[in-house]
Amino acid sequence: MEAAREWQRERFESTGIASNADMRPAQIRKYCALDDACQALMKTAMRQLRLTARAYHRVHLAEALQYRPKLDLM
Repeated sequence: MEAAREWQRERFESTGIASNADMRPAQIRKYCALDDACQALMKTAMRQLRLTARAYHRVHLAEALQYRPKLDLM
């Protein structure tokens, strides 16, 4: 996890952004660009699920979280 934070610090050096959580839509478009197939998928999902522009950016987070390993907190 610390390696990811260090990578973020290097990526955002001199941008005024401290972490991925601080990114605004413009930075998301710049640093998290989708290829054509992914853009088409997102457009379809937005239309079918009636997602707002804000929800569009939250979907990235929701998808990323589903791939994280589940931690046994016991």
